[in-house]
Amino acid sequence: MENLPQHLRKYIVEQDYSKYTPIDHAVWRFILRQLKKFLKVNAHECYLEGLEKTGITEDRIPSIAELSKNLEKFGWRALPVSGFIPPAAFMELQSLSVLPIASDMRSLEHLLYTPAPDIVHEAAGHAPILIHPEFSNYLKKYAQVAKKALISKEDLELYEAIRILSDIKENPHSNSEQIMEAEENLKFKSKSITHVSEASLLSRMNWWTAEYGLIGSLDKPKIFGAGLLSSVGESKWCLSDAVKKIPLSLDCLNYSYDITEPQPQLFVTPNFQTLTLVLEQMAETMAFKVGGVEGLSKAIHTEVINTVEIDGHLQIGGCLESFKKDTLQQKKDSVSFLKFKGPCQLAYIDKELPGHNKEYHANGFSTPLGRIKGLDKNPQDITDSEWATLGFQLGSYTKLDFESGFHLEGIYLGRTVLKNKTYILRFKEASALYQNEILFQPEWGYYDVILGEKITSVFSGPPDRFSYGETTDFQALRVPQPKYTVEQLQIQKLYEEVRFLRDNGQTGDILKKALANMFNSIQNLSKEDWLLTLDMYELAHKRNLNMEIKSKFLEYLKTQSEKFPIHKTSIEDGLQLITNS
Repeated sequence: MENLPQHLRKYIVEQDYSKYTPIDHAVWRFILRQLKKFLKVNAHECYLEGLEKTGITEDRIPSIAELSKNLEKFGWRALPVSGFIPPAAFMELQSLSVLPIASDMRSLEHLLYTPAPDIVHEAAGHAPILIHPEFSNYLKKYAQVAKKALISKEDLELYEAIRILSDIKENPHSNSEQIMEAEENLKFKSKSITHVSEASLLSRMNWWTAEYGLIGSLDKPKIFGAGLLSSVGESKWCLSDAVKKIPLSLDCLNYSYDITEPQPQLFVTPNFQTLTLVLEQMAETMAFKVGGVEGLSKAIHTEVINTVEIDGHLQIGGCLESFKKDTLQQKKDSVSFLKFKGPCQLAYIDKELPGHNKEYHANGFSTPLGRIKGLDKNPQDITDSEWATLGFQLGSYTKLDFESGFHLEGIYLGRTVLKNKTYILRFKEASALYQNEILFQPEWGYYDVILGEKITSVFSGPPDRFSYGETTDFQALRVPQPKYTVEQLQIQKLYEEVRFLRDNGQTGDILKKALANMFNSIQNLSKEDWLLTLDMYELAHKRNLNMEIKSKFLEYLKTQSEKFPIHKTSIEDGLQLITNS
């Protein structure tokens, strides 16, 4: 935590281990036992080894601090977060070799699937595969690329809608009307997307690899995606013939996905190295690599804060409103003017320049670009004597013409020089014209003009995130803790008693009497509970109690599966595991 950049610390929470109830631990145990049974055959060979080496056991929800210590051996650490955090923050954490783990535990009602990030998905899904060096390398490289990807205002609104829906579904105090309203809002935001951003494309790649990826041969692939590794139902479904298997390539970016539906197709990589190769192919097409007119055009679509880098060093952070191509130059990517709206920041290699923070440039920023008329060189390289020849004396009224036709005049106040290159000229009482269009007027205040020729990179967010502070990202939220009723607390006590009996090796008549009493209690307290009875049946079966009590449990479980079909598969899978273990 102490080594984390300041702007990321707000997303980190304490893992309050005491908040996990006996039911939470029972749900974890059920899921992990089912996963290990199926995945020991169907997951990538490093999965079970990864569970062991990261210290993840089926008996209890893991301590994220302990998990982090184990991950350090593989170049990672883990930190607890609460629910959804902004995509930019998530990727920046991963780029720092930090695995963000949602500390929340899915409820018994959402045992098979929850749309909200939870510790089952993050710890049991993502963490074990990180022990494989080639996959670990891919995930770090992916995060480095993804944090540069241009994300749009539409993307952020969609992520916010997803977060709201998942929080409402997991909140025990939510009602059906609130859930329906959140679902409608998500549908509306999804349909409102007008263009696919770089961040959306990268999220598709993440979905088809780190979340829902398969590896090996097309006819008999193994599972490595965390979304599959943390869901028995989805992992079984994905390997069936109902799901089309496609060789992984850059073409996966053309496939969108629906997080609420089973996937009709999945992508199979022959090995983990191929993930990195496909990622590198994608990166070569992105704005942070290509820059120029293409990068600027992408940035305008986003309507959020991005960084425009000029000649590899100087950077403008802000919401790009418009730009002008240099029509007088033959170069394809020649840009003559940039205009940003809202608070802007000027930086040099990711560090904010003194006096050029978002408070100073609160109302936007604009600048010409290109060569000075009569000087055949990058204006950053103009010497002191050449500036003097051009009439640049402090306090003097000076005129400056660019090859593009941009003309400015005003009182010259000085230059910003870094490593023998001039990056910024400052004027007061300045006016600027371009093809008879007024671009700056004296009453607007000081005019800072950036010198440079080429847009070398365009990437997401401000250049110096720490100095810039908050952007339009949504805020880190804390998932509210449920307030339990007397009946719920009594049920939790029963789960705790079963765990005590299992851990302490209780047998014989004492065990039989205890189980019989608990069985009577749970039937009075909960009409839908099945997991407690399943755990009691497991104890009776393993401790060789007589058939009378076991038959009661089995009959009750059969009745529950008929009354509540949603639990039928879980009950049958649980019984099968007990019988075969």
